Amino acid sequence: MKLRPGVEIAGLTDVGCQRENNEDSYGYWESEDDAVFARLGRLAIVADGMGGHSAGEVASRLAVDVVTRAYYEDGGDARSALEKAFHEANREIHKAAENDASKNGMGTTCTALVLQNGTAISAHVGDSRLYLVREGSIYLMTEDHSAVMEMVKAGLITLEQARHHPEKNVILRAMGSHPEVEVTTWQEPFPVKAGDRFLLCSDGLYDLVEDEEIKRIVMLSAPQTACESLIALAKERGGHDNITVGVVSLKPEGEADPRPVPETRQSEVFQ
Repeated sequence: MKLRPGVEIAGLTDVGCQRENNEDSYGYWESEDDAVFARLGRLAIVADGMGGHSAGEVASRLAVDVVTRAYYEDGGDARSALEKAFHEANREIHKAAENDASKNGMGTTCTALVLQNGTAISAHVGDSRLYLVREGSIYLMTEDHSAVMEMVKAGLITLEQARHHPEKNVILRAMGSHPEVEVTTWQEPFPVKAGDRFLLCSDGLYDLVEDEEIKRIVMLSAPQTACESLIALAKERGGHDNITVGVVSLKPEGEADPRPVPETRQSEVFQ
C-alpha cells in the first residue's frame, strides 16, 4: 500500500517478556481510490484480545480486520461508518465465540483513529488508548472503560493510585463479550494541526511508561523509532503484557516527505 503525502506512520506489536502468545493486533489502511479516500480518509486501529489459549489473538485480529473492511465498505459518512463497523465487528467476534466452545468468552478492546479532511474521528471500546501529542503537550483522547477509571470518576482514588490498583486490568466493556456493545465515539470531528502526532497503544505500554515519557519519545523521534523505543522501555520495566504501539504523525508545514520506512517483521500494514 502506497501512502499519500502528509503523514508518516509506524506500528509495532511485541509479545513482551512474560507472555507466550501475542493477543494484540494493529492495523493501518488508506484507500487507493481517491473518492473513497476523500470521504473516509486514513484508519489506524489497535486491539488487545483476551480469552485464553488462542482466543485473544483471534478476537483482536477479527476486530482489526472486520472494522477495516466494514468501514471502507460503508457508503455513509466517516463517523457513522466507523461506529457501524465497530458494531459489526462485535457481532462477528461474539458469533465466532458461540460457534467454537474453545473460544467461549473471548473478547477484545478496540480503539480506532480516522484522519479525514483535516479532522480526526475516534471510536473506542475497552482500555486501549489514543493520545495526541501537540505543541509540547500530551492529551489522553479516550477514557478507559475500566473499573478503576470509574473509581477515579467517583473520586474514590486518584489517577496515580489507579496505575497501581489491583483491579487496574478489569475492563467494563469489550468487543465480543455480548451480542451488542456500547461504542464511545466523538460527537464532533476534532480539528487537527500540522505537526500533530497521534499514538494508539494497548495497556502493555501505558501500564509501565508514564504519559510524560510517551510525550518526550514521540516528540523527539520519527514514528518508527518512537514505536521501537517505547516498546523497549516497557520491556526494560518487565514487559508483563503484550505491547502494541502505533504512531501517526502529520507532517509539519514546509517539511519534505520522509523516505518510506522499511517494513519489519513486526510491522503490520494492510495490503
